[in-house]
Amino acid sequence: MSGPGERINTPISTAELERRWAAVRTAMEEQGIDVLLMQSNNDFMGGYVKWFTDVPATNGYPVTVAFPRDEGMIAVTQGPVGGDRKLKGDEDPLRRGVTRHLTTPAFDTAHYTGTYQAELIDKALQGYTTATVGLVGTAHLSYALVEHLKKGRFSNAKFIEASELVDRIKVIKSDEELALIRRTAAMQDECMKAAFAAIKPGMRDLEVAAVAEQVGHGFGSEQGLFLAQSGPLGSAPAIINRHSQNRVIREGDQFQLLVESSGPGGFYTELGRTCVLGKASQEMKDEFAFVLEARKFTLARLQPGASCRDIWESYNSFMRDHGRPEEKRLYCHGQGYDMVERPLVRFDEPMPIADRMNIVVHPTYATERTFSWVCDNYIIGADGPGERIHKFPEEIVELG
Repeated sequence: MSGPGERINTPISTAELERRWAAVRTAMEEQGIDVLLMQSNNDFMGGYVKWFTDVPATNGYPVTVAFPRDEGMIAVTQGPVGGDRKLKGDEDPLRRGVTRHLTTPAFDTAHYTGTYQAELIDKALQGYTTATVGLVGTAHLSYALVEHLKKGRFSNAKFIEASELVDRIKVIKSDEELALIRRTAAMQDECMKAAFAAIKPGMRDLEVAAVAEQVGHGFGSEQGLFLAQSGPLGSAPAIINRHSQNRVIREGDQFQLLVESSGPGGFYTELGRTCVLGKASQEMKDEFAFVLEARKFTLARLQPGASCRDIWESYNSFMRDHGRPEEKRLYCHGQGYDMVERPLVRFDEPMPIADRMNIVVHPTYATERTFSWVCDNYIIGADGPGERIHKFPEEIVELG
């Protein structure tokens, strides 16, 4: 049997998977949880399934995973009706840690298939009908899945929220994870360089973004967002998705690009910059200098143990004091297998900043005449964010 490296794009080591499983099972024991249940249908923000199994959910197809405290995992995926394989050890190098793999053709667009995966989980977890079931990523779990279990043989089981249990382990990166995250950042540096080298009048926004995406694929990227928009100087073209990237770029335009793609191993970082097909205005340069100060203000507060709410409130006070708009969105957050991973630096996040987190900082604001931003990732160390892992220059790139 071939090892996982032959077919998997940059597999996580089995030792790393075992580290994760052991840490979660210890926490489950402490909290009296018998089995965890999770479900995802994408590899943008469906990272729980990937983190436990090293196999991403993709293309809107649901993947359900049960993680018992004392047994191997059960995975239910897209596939033929009645698929049921019992596995041992490394018998299937793609599904390490999975001892039963069930399949069914179920689609979110066909409501009557909503219970199909639930029926298979019900079948596979017969010994857990009175257990304590921890629900992981409840925003991902389908209503049909949970309701079917609660109203059926699991009516005597205890269902509890267990996302916090997993999140507090998942957000602290191992050495292996940090190495892959740094590779993702280095890949995005190359994506941005290639896009800015290729841009010229007559291209459409989406064509420039496609250059960045293609370069990423060459480095092992599987998925990502490439948000972009061009516009004349004196306007504020905010980044937007591909559906709205049909504008033709003109001489003297500015162009914003966010490369938010997964790298080898499936980890996310994000890099955002502005270029000008000519010379940037003094106003753009002044506002960019302030954006760097705003980021510096945030970085000084990203210390292990720091409260995300306190950082958020102090940042908005800083913006008000300097006559800039308050932040109303999300300008600083964690990343991993999810584009947006906890902690979220804002008013409602209970998780503090911690050592070995991968944090992206992207202060952004628009005025009538400028769109000002910068976006890079940092690894939190014992003394704070000592490492900016992107190496792309911190500047507005002038191409004329």
